Amino acid sequence: MEQLGFEGMPRRLYTCTPTRLSAWLDCPRRYRFSYLDRPPPPKGPPWAHNSLGASVHNALAGWWRLPLAQRTTGAAGTLLDRGWIDEGYADETQSVRWRERARQMVEGYVAGLDPADEPIGVERTVATRTDKIAVSGRIDRLDSRHDSEGGTELVVVDYKTGRHVLTTDDARSSMAMAIYAIAAGRVLRRPCHRVELHHLPTGAVIAWTHTDESLARHLRRAEDIADEASAADERARDGLSPEEIDTVFPPRTSLGCGWCDYLRHCPEGAAAAIRRRPWDGLDVD
Repeated sequence: MEQLGFEGMPRRLYTCTPTRLSAWLDCPRRYRFSYLDRPPPPKGPPWAHNSLGASVHNALAGWWRLPLAQRTTGAAGTLLDRGWIDEGYADETQSVRWRERARQMVEGYVAGLDPADEPIGVERTVATRTDKIAVSGRIDRLDSRHDSEGGTELVVVDYKTGRHVLTTDDARSSMAMAIYAIAAGRVLRRPCHRVELHHLPTGAVIAWTHTDESLARHLRRAEDIADEASAADERARDGLSPEEIDTVFPPRTSLGCGWCDYLRHCPEGAAAAIRRRPWDGLDVD
């Protein structure tokens, strides 16, 4: 649906992902570097914790794509080994140590799964739109579960490999997972209210069941963020002077700036935080 804007002209939908919306919310300057500047500024070196997460996600996705008879715990470990991404680690010794830990993670996780309990989707892209935004994203896993009334409902599953201790609030407050639930429910025309974070290092499953109202609140929040970002995008398309650009896309500094891919291009961020080494995001013993 299009919304009429200035002088009756159709208003363009803001096309986005939850990641793009979060980038604007976290730091408008980083948002500009990531989505508007072409070519974008060179990033810093790859992060080891991102390599770890991608390796684990790829192995689990590959495991579900195997024929049923081949979905064994050993197969999950083999997929992890074959697809290991060794970028960002301090050295080969650290990479090998973390590959072994990651193998234990995926093997321990799939040992608790029923290989025959086929998901509705793995690494599935879903999308939806309102009169303001067209939003899409990729779900790690989409399950079909029996509900309390004897029917079935969809469940959004997101894998987590980080050291952060997760709480129910992480699942409840995740705008991305709420949007995935809305989009999956609309695309497949089935109820989808439950979202789950599966923390592989601990085996914990942190879940939240949304109501229609709480999902709608997340979607309205996404639209509010999109309103701000799209207005800044329009100003950038019209052209900004060097003085104006930092007014429209200001840095939003915090201790988290040390993890920014663009820290070398941001004096304010560099002054606000310690530059992190590529492997500092690992839970180092």
